[in-house]
Amino acid sequence: MNEDTRKVPRRIAQTVLGSLKGGVVPRIGLPYITVGRKNEIEALLHDVEIIAEGGASFRFIVGRYGSGKSFLLQTIRNYVMDRGFIVADADLSPERRLQGTRGQGLATYRELIGNLATKTRPEGGALSLILDRWINNVQSEAVQETGLTPGDPALTAAVDKKIYAVTASLRELVHGFEFARLVSIYYHAYLAGDDETKAKVIRWFRAEYNLKKEAKEELGVNLVITDDDWYEYLKLFATFFRLAGYAGMMVMIDELVNIYKIPNAITRQYNYEKMLTMYNDTLQGKAKYLGFIMGATPQALEDKRRGIYSYEALRSRLAEGKFSRPGARDLLSPVIRLEPLTPEEMLVLCEKLADMHAGLYNYPRRVVTDDLAVFIKIEYGRIGADQNITPREVIRDFIELLDLLYQNPSLEPVTLLQSDQFSYAQSEAVSDQADEGFVEFTI
Repeated sequence: MNEDTRKVPRRIAQTVLGSLKGGVVPRIGLPYITVGRKNEIEALLHDVEIIAEGGASFRFIVGRYGSGKSFLLQTIRNYVMDRGFIVADADLSPERRLQGTRGQGLATYRELIGNLATKTRPEGGALSLILDRWINNVQSEAVQETGLTPGDPALTAAVDKKIYAVTASLRELVHGFEFARLVSIYYHAYLAGDDETKAKVIRWFRAEYNLKKEAKEELGVNLVITDDDWYEYLKLFATFFRLAGYAGMMVMIDELVNIYKIPNAITRQYNYEKMLTMYNDTLQGKAKYLGFIMGATPQALEDKRRGIYSYEALRSRLAEGKFSRPGARDLLSPVIRLEPLTPEEMLVLCEKLADMHAGLYNYPRRVVTDDLAVFIKIEYGRIGADQNITPREVIRDFIELLDLLYQNPSLEPVTLLQSDQFSYAQSEAVSDQADEGFVEFTI
């Protein structure tokens, strides 16, 4: 048994195996099962270094359903949180877009802010924690610099000065004056123990005020975040988070296929226009300490009638050059295309899962390397598997195999693998996927 995976805490093992069997990506435990994607991860982590130095980045991760887009996004999410980044992530849907006539863009912003996560709050909902931590750090720095004790009016004045320095730098940005004012209101509410006012500021940052009048009455700010300008506030947050002691902000938006599916051509174009604005800002230096990673299917990207490439300004920026080809990809380009995991990589992954399963249920692992080789050979030997099989299908089949063997100790792995039922089920699965073509998955 692999020593590293044997040490997986049971809570994490349960979450990982349960999520993967259900066809979704777990938010925890990914380092225990990550295989392949080394080059893609290194390329994205290079972006992280640039962002931490005050730059910005914008990447598309492109792959078929079940190919590992969401898995890669979650892996990078964990990497960047370990490096001191704030992460915000959201999946697009019919109700969440980049732009919309019924607040769909604002719904995406609310999802992103609601999912703000840090290393100490990886599950999301970290905005108030970030603000409180920042104020505590400022106070601690003021104590160290002045030697004064808490409660001393001179210390309060010193803290005020440091807070003002942060908010003053925000005022230079679009909507920065109001943003800075709200940060200051939060700070003074924190000092006064005024939880009600703190909650109102958080509500404003989450775009939960719909009317300017309401915001004016409760906070004295004659402005609310709208569907048209929510992206500007992501840039403000990225700068503020840096000033608050974090390395930067990474925004991850998956399921761009939901823009591709919009039936109205004009609405689709507005969404692509918003995407272009975000893309241009990052490449032209108009955004700092901010990175975007977006997940899309090949069709959602390349379809010149409805996809991202239907918007010429984006197509001309994102289309591959003459020299890229399978096996020689340009991983420094804006679009990273996921190549399928090799059978060898899938075998390594299955071995990790077998170790994890045995550790979770506390039994000696029964599936040996020869059994794994037979399993992988059967999975990849199906008709059409070279074009249609994805990691999701292989992983789900394998975890089901492990569950059956655990619950039926008299069954031998080779017997189950060589059974007519297993062969028939796998043939049907590959055939069905080839026929359906456009089935939505999330891993």
